[in-house]
Amino acid sequence: MKVITLLENEAAAESLCAAHGLSLYIETPKHKILFDMGPDGGFAENARALGVDLAAVNIAFLSHGHFDHGGGIAAFLAANDTAKIYIHKEAFGEYVALEADGERYIGIDGELRCSDRIILTEGAVRIDDELLLFSDVPRDFDVGEASGRLYRRGPEGLERDGFVHEQDLLITTEGKTVLISGCSHRGIVNILQRAREIAAGEIDAMIGGFHLFQLEEGDPAADGLIQQLGTALLAGETVYYTGHCTGDYAYEKLKPILGDRLHRVMGGIELEF
Repeated sequence: MKVITLLENEAAAESLCAAHGLSLYIETPKHKILFDMGPDGGFAENARALGVDLAAVNIAFLSHGHFDHGGGIAAFLAANDTAKIYIHKEAFGEYVALEADGERYIGIDGELRCSDRIILTEGAVRIDDELLLFSDVPRDFDVGEASGRLYRRGPEGLERDGFVHEQDLLITTEGKTVLISGCSHRGIVNILQRAREIAAGEIDAMIGGFHLFQLEEGDPAADGLIQQLGTALLAGETVYYTGHCTGDYAYEKLKPILGDRLHRVMGGIELEF
């Protein structure tokens, strides 16, 4: 299996664009996969620079309904005529972030819901013997305020986002099982636990964000959460490749705990399993 980071917060080369977002290209023996599409068409520009043919992608997934992962959906639909995009049925909700200067809309284009290329999902969906998509993640490990500024507009007004629209991809091929996540809003410990249950065994690698960048540096509660999370991630043998929403502060605190089992990813990086 080969994974190429098409877009990340940082790029490994000056010739590649970078933006707050995520897009991954994944090749398995059976599939050419696009997982998330960044905030705009930048991932497509990087794909051309990296020699990735988006027209050849045969299946695509959106991790959740935030623009930094799904803002480039229209660009992908323009670049590819056939691949279906698997999106959770709740991903087209009205999602907002509450910031110091007010409310900011962070959802994706609702008109795309009508596209015949969109497959709406819920729960666990077995695609084939390589791919399994799942969103039924319990929240046993408390992630505190890691996503505390994120809300959904419902019938009664703003409510804390429960991230039912978030889904993760489990890839099993060539003797390896790899977990692909977008932001892990429901908690990477919880997602990993559910992935192990589904796989009935160990997860060899995990790629994606931990969404810890909003935690305040030096806050005792934040430090405690990062320490607990790092300790929990020590269980098992999974190797973690993270970036995007993890944040520099959290990464530097986690690295001494996880050592060689934690690696930073950037745009243009290629991984093989």
